[in-house]
Amino acid sequence: MDTHQMNDQSGFNEETINIRQELEKYLSFWPWFVLGTILALSVAFFYLRYSTSQYVANASILIKDNQKSGISDELKAIADLGIVGTGSTNNPDNEIEILTSRKIVGTVVDSLQLQVTYFVKGKVKTSEQFDPPFRFNIGSETLVSLKKDTTLLLTFAGQNTFLLSSPSSENEQAVNFDQRIITNNLGEISFVQNDTDNTINGEYILNLRTRNRAIDSYINRMTITPANKNSSVLRLSLEDALKENAQRILDELVKQYNYDAIQDKNLVSQKTKSFIEERLLSVGQELANIQDEVKKYKNQFEITGLSTEGELLLQELTANNQQIVGLQSQQNLADWIQKKLTDEIGTDEVLPSNIGFSDAGITQAISNYNELVLRKNKLAVTAGKRNPQLLEINDAINSQKKGILKGLANLKESIAISLKQLEKERSKMAAKVSRIPAIERGFIDIERQKLIYSELYSYLLKKKEETAISLAVTVPNAKIIDYAYSDGIPVSPKKNIIYLAALLLGLLIPFIIIYVRDLLDTKVHSRKDVENQISAPFVGDIPHAEEDYKIVVKENARSSSAEAFRLLRTNLSFLLSGQDGKKGKTIFITSTTSGEGKSLVSMNLAATLSLSNAKVLLLGMDLRAPKITEYLEIPDRAGITNYITKEDITLDSLKFSIDEVKNLDIIVSGVIPPNPAELLLHDRVSKLFEEVQKDYDYIIVDTAPVNLVTDTLLISKYADITLYVVRANYLDKRMLVVPDTFYKEKKLPNMAIVLNDTDMTKGYGYGYGYGYGYGYGYGYIDEVKKPWYKRLFKG
Repeated sequence: MDTHQMNDQSGFNEETINIRQELEKYLSFWPWFVLGTILALSVAFFYLRYSTSQYVANASILIKDNQKSGISDELKAIADLGIVGTGSTNNPDNEIEILTSRKIVGTVVDSLQLQVTYFVKGKVKTSEQFDPPFRFNIGSETLVSLKKDTTLLLTFAGQNTFLLSSPSSENEQAVNFDQRIITNNLGEISFVQNDTDNTINGEYILNLRTRNRAIDSYINRMTITPANKNSSVLRLSLEDALKENAQRILDELVKQYNYDAIQDKNLVSQKTKSFIEERLLSVGQELANIQDEVKKYKNQFEITGLSTEGELLLQELTANNQQIVGLQSQQNLADWIQKKLTDEIGTDEVLPSNIGFSDAGITQAISNYNELVLRKNKLAVTAGKRNPQLLEINDAINSQKKGILKGLANLKESIAISLKQLEKERSKMAAKVSRIPAIERGFIDIERQKLIYSELYSYLLKKKEETAISLAVTVPNAKIIDYAYSDGIPVSPKKNIIYLAALLLGLLIPFIIIYVRDLLDTKVHSRKDVENQISAPFVGDIPHAEEDYKIVVKENARSSSAEAFRLLRTNLSFLLSGQDGKKGKTIFITSTTSGEGKSLVSMNLAATLSLSNAKVLLLGMDLRAPKITEYLEIPDRAGITNYITKEDITLDSLKFSIDEVKNLDIIVSGVIPPNPAELLLHDRVSKLFEEVQKDYDYIIVDTAPVNLVTDTLLISKYADITLYVVRANYLDKRMLVVPDTFYKEKKLPNMAIVLNDTDMTKGYGYGYGYGYGYGYGYGYIDEVKKPWYKRLFKG
């Protein structure tokens, strides 16, 4: 149980350390996040400063005469005349489609000339103008038929004359206000100054859009929604760069919608009125002719009236003839409607209504037919030919047609029977008339025709007045609840959202860069990277130093690098604890490739050991690329190569020392030989190590990189310890397989790892916080003391 708990606790600690490690990895780049945030917020500020704000205008209307509101109050007063119906004709969902149709929006575009927009050029931003100081005049037909977008540039210089040009043409034309200008693609145009008292300055841009583009633009920015699903109130909104423009467009939209709705509603009344006027014209002409005959007959026979018997016979004949004429009128009307319905297939025009059919069913059928036709015409504005609702209405119209035709056929049969009966009665009355005097009998015939046409004319006049009333009281579909209004607060761009997005982006971009950088980074950075891939013991890490001084370890030095070498010296004492009595402990320094700092480590390790009052020799055995003389800034001199090739040269003659470090002798590698590998197999190499091990406590040997040449392996038998230098931020992790292989195969005696050039400012692995930033004037400054911008952009 205890072991399990310990394991759980260990896992928790490891996870905590990993989270902290990840945080520290990103927090070390905090200037990046600050800089990214500042840049992102600055970009957001300038974007908001120079972007075009968008405003929303809102309006509310009530759709009248629909299923939810019933007949409007304006029509209730004349409902008893029978010239208006009480049925529902408007569906709010359909009205939304009509309001946003290209037909209605197109009339708004034409009415307000929305194809023309005015802009004034600023130093940075070009802004749209609602009320420019001048007006552009162009023919309405030309504007509607415009085939492509056109731009005009106007440059004012404080006078009535201005320069007119186009981006597509470099020619400029001096133009005056009210001057007629003939153009190739726009026809005749002119400019009128709105306020002649003010001087116009600056540059203006006129954009002329095609009608279709203007319509699409406003439809896409328009939103119409019901207040709720049980309401016939619609809320209209429009987004535009100018709040005044959005307000006037919505108001004009409602106006044009109502005008269109009134036109639709008046179609039946107009049809009925035209039919009645045609009948009045013919009946009036007949009545006038008969009245002339009455006058002529009275003058000819000098009579003033009829006898009592004649009056009675006239009344009976008139009543009989009125019934006959009424039935014949219905018969003629039935024939006319049958012809309209059968001859004009596919046109579906409205029919005259309430014009004298005695059959209420036919009158109602015609009313229903007209309602369906009007609904179809509305829906056809926005729906395609295969729209299910439109197909359903077409089927209903065809069905209603069949019903009307069947009803008319039945009505005509009934009329024919009634006419036969009336003819029989008229024959009986004609026999009575034959018994009165001939002159009175002729007058009765003429007076009878006069009374018939007078009654018919009066009836038609009544119907005409009823139709005129229906035209006069036709009310709009929409009642305005709220006129268009904008509060003047921009809805786009949204400042808070943009600033928040900029803040997040400013933090996210550096995070992504750092993450991708680390993802693609294959370099060794920390002790953890080394220990994960190499089994050899780790004896120390050397932090990075910026200055050019190569020997950082001196008697009073307290820099991080100096303390790191002192810690390395201590760790070496533990590794050499089994050889305490041995004289001349030999320490080889090698690496995987060149440039990893093995020569610098050799020099500073030798200096560190010499500070412990030990006698130390620094031996340069890298015969191919010697660096010691270069780092010490001294001329090349004789060294190991000379000792091996010339037997008369002694080691004492090759040794030298430097003033900065006491108790340290140095023998450099000498001239670069053509055959370094063969030289290292020479017997004098063995003699060399035998001699120096007698005279020194420590021999630090700077050797060649093991992955490039075999030199180090040839002399590795003389080493007591091999320090393998791995340079951080330089060596590829994949190359760590080389030292791991050497360690496992024991090709290098007592191999241990030294990590060189580590970055103390980053939280890699276990961290590098030595904290010795005293800087006693030896030229080395702690990494912590570096300027932040250098730490920021350090690779």
